[in-house]
Amino acid sequence: MPGYLLLQGVSFVGIRLPGTPQFPLGLPSPLPNSFFQRRFQSFVYQHKAPLHSSRSCSGFIRAEAGKQGWDVGRFLKTLYFFNGPPSPAKFFEFLIGKLSGPSPREETKPMNTSGIILVTGATGGVGRRVVNLLQRKGLQVRALVRNEEKARRLLGPDVELIIGDVTKASSLIPEHFKGVRAVINTISVIVGPKEGDTPDRAKYSQGIKFFEPEIKGDSPEMVEFIGMKNLINVLKGTVGLCQGKLVFGFEDNSSSRDVTWGALDDVVMGGVSESSFLIDPSGSESGGPTGIFRGVVSTANNGGFTSIRTRNFSVPEDLSAYDGLELRIKGDGRRYKLIVRTSRDWDTIGYTAGFDTVNEQWQSVRLPFSSLRPIFRARTVPDAPPFDPREIISLQACFNNLLCLPFSLMFSKFESDGKLNPTFKEGPFQLPVAAIRAYLKEPITSRFIHVSSAGVTRPDRPGLDLSKQPPAVRLNKELDFILTYKLKGEDLIRESGIPYTIVRPCALTEEPAGADLIFDQGDNITGKVSREEIARICIASLESPYARDKTFEVKSVVPFSEPYTVDPENPPAEKDYNVYFQNLKDGITGKESLEQTPVPV
Repeated sequence: MPGYLLLQGVSFVGIRLPGTPQFPLGLPSPLPNSFFQRRFQSFVYQHKAPLHSSRSCSGFIRAEAGKQGWDVGRFLKTLYFFNGPPSPAKFFEFLIGKLSGPSPREETKPMNTSGIILVTGATGGVGRRVVNLLQRKGLQVRALVRNEEKARRLLGPDVELIIGDVTKASSLIPEHFKGVRAVINTISVIVGPKEGDTPDRAKYSQGIKFFEPEIKGDSPEMVEFIGMKNLINVLKGTVGLCQGKLVFGFEDNSSSRDVTWGALDDVVMGGVSESSFLIDPSGSESGGPTGIFRGVVSTANNGGFTSIRTRNFSVPEDLSAYDGLELRIKGDGRRYKLIVRTSRDWDTIGYTAGFDTVNEQWQSVRLPFSSLRPIFRARTVPDAPPFDPREIISLQACFNNLLCLPFSLMFSKFESDGKLNPTFKEGPFQLPVAAIRAYLKEPITSRFIHVSSAGVTRPDRPGLDLSKQPPAVRLNKELDFILTYKLKGEDLIRESGIPYTIVRPCALTEEPAGADLIFDQGDNITGKVSREEIARICIASLESPYARDKTFEVKSVVPFSEPYTVDPENPPAEKDYNVYFQNLKDGITGKESLEQTPVPV
């Protein structure tokens, strides 16, 4: 019947569509009769006509001579799985859109590729210097502060603020930390003279003479330990881990993440290829569980692709801290595709990368985010918005590519823009997928820079003469175990999996930066160092692979008894801190001495 798509008497096996009317269904065509005669000629089905198919499913449409039947039931099941119960109007709107031309693309926010650097304790002496230096470098800064009014007064109107308190986990709202790529943590318990400071803060500014101290405000346990724990918990999802972030996989007993995959094959275009995704409990290289993408691909009915795709994530996956996706797979010699989507829409741009596999060999394949190309219906979209790893909605894996949705793997006879997959051949295929994880590219640099304190391991060090130690070491117990909890906070960072640098300054002063420095490890030195110098060291640590996962103390070569000044007309040259970082060693924290048994006298 010209102008109508007749699906009378078709039974859709294995699918129930709540809230949808029963067929027969005849809808007036909004397009000229010639369109439907041309497009739907092979889909006209006569009630109770014999089906030319070896399948028992009664949801097939009879095809023209020389073509296989189209499984309408599987097609609708696919729509239902990914989109929920489709209404007839939406169903036909989708079909007409597919056949009549591309749909408009949605706008996507461009990604800030440098990422945001979070500064905590940003209104303190070191923190506000860090903010100022980052701004001068043109980097995007966000500050975590407790007092908004004070922060605006000290930092100015242009700094983006998070109002929160690390001692109160409920105040650290994860959404506020989205996009943070690294953190410089300058939060510290507040210690001040018992009798108070002068109006011009002379005692604070001097920074080297001893005044009997006391804790002001929250305790060291709350700030240095519990506060650190709260801060790490909210940051682990955004700043990036050395071992990466598991998106899907079964790597060991403590690291697994399952997601819901469904088949999205060329049945959506009238083809007959089929795929599935299952879990083999002993199929991995170590004998543990692994996922398997397998199926049969056919070019009948102008088809030729199979794919599996995750359902849309309920909350977008933020992978902005990472540099790409790594797949651990057992290859079969074919070329596949990974498609990542940042939209919940059914038919929209997918960001795609192809990869080759080695037959019968486990391999790791890295796909940098920079290699993902925007593809719409197998065509490159040159003016598409840049890929935004903050808003990943789904994945799709493909054995060729005509149409793809969220996170997916695909095997297809096509690459893109009309090019063919050189490894394509019809028939069965199988691709075990042990894991998909986001990764940090080498060389990895620190993502958590923490300003601690020299002396944190000394209060309990065997055989140490406390009379020769700084006041905080001698008064650790009287100051509510300030150094003990600082050390516990450091340990939380080292155990977090976040690439880190822990800077332990000696006594902090308001003197200018520029003096020659001594970097040491093992927590043995005493002396002074300027806050400005520590701020510069923190920022340099973000960029140097030599500073990653190092703990060190730092002081000026200038002794306590000599003030350090700088001639504004002839300032010292800027330091190359890599000269210092290159001499640092892994694993030295000063805790080694705590395990030594004192030698009897």
